[in-house]
Amino acid sequence: MTEITILSPATVANVVCGFDILGFALDGPFDKMLIRKVSGKGVTIINKDDYNLPTEPAKNVIGGALLALLEAVPEDIGFVVESTKIIKPGSGIGSSAASAAGAVVGANHLLNDRFSKEELIRFAMCGEEVASGSKHADNIAPCIYGGVTLIRSSDPLDIISIPAPPLYVTILHPQIEVKTSDARGILKKQVSLKDAITQWGNVAGLIAGFMKNDYDLISRSLVDVIVEPIRSILIPGFEEVKKKSLEAGALGGGISGSGPSMFMLSKDEATAKAVEMAIIAVYKNIDIDFHTHVTTISNEGVRMI
Repeated sequence: MTEITILSPATVANVVCGFDILGFALDGPFDKMLIRKVSGKGVTIINKDDYNLPTEPAKNVIGGALLALLEAVPEDIGFVVESTKIIKPGSGIGSSAASAAGAVVGANHLLNDRFSKEELIRFAMCGEEVASGSKHADNIAPCIYGGVTLIRSSDPLDIISIPAPPLYVTILHPQIEVKTSDARGILKKQVSLKDAITQWGNVAGLIAGFMKNDYDLISRSLVDVIVEPIRSILIPGFEEVKKKSLEAGALGGGISGSGPSMFMLSKDEATAKAVEMAIIAVYKNIDIDFHTHVTTISNEGVRMI
């Protein structure tokens, strides 16, 4: 096989209290990539969308990920990638991760799956570094593994898949851009011991809630006392959206990745759609274009078509 087409899913990272360590894959939207194996080392990127992303490999997340992968390939081969982005860059639902993860998963398939998922995550993290200036895996891991993932450690890499009950996800995407590098730049460099203890308890409670199918525990653990209070100022209407979503029955939620998107988790589709209506009611009074959609946590990551 010399050519493959893949769909790479959007993801939610941080999951409120799990900054840089928790993420989950969404059952849409997806980016689409056609990846072709060619002779001669190197990466060629062809954009099939209107986002005008760089095509120079070192400045593109696809290129950054594939160049890292090619360093581990002794053969004189390269890749041509035709990228159609549906996940808007800067949206907060893992646009850069979808590009980086999709590229390495597809390329690996053309190499007869010689690399493990952990190795693919390392390669894809080099793509994330192009986008944000840091190698983080909280979007990359669920994009490749599917489902909910915990990054226990980034160095050495230690990824754990977390079983979770069925959960519906309501997404709000204000049509503004929040760059990951900017959102990381405003965070405090130090936190109090009291806040750290609270956060540790919430992360542990959230993971236990997922694994025990305990919706109430999930709900009361979706609290962030460190990152959300700072980053939420970048998202218009954040507090009102969260308040009305909880009143509509959401288990909880918050900022998706670095924003501007928000997510809310619900036990069933009817509640998730009621949450969507509550969010729309709030945002109709805010002078910003926005999109909403209801989806689920998907147990499948990057898929071949």
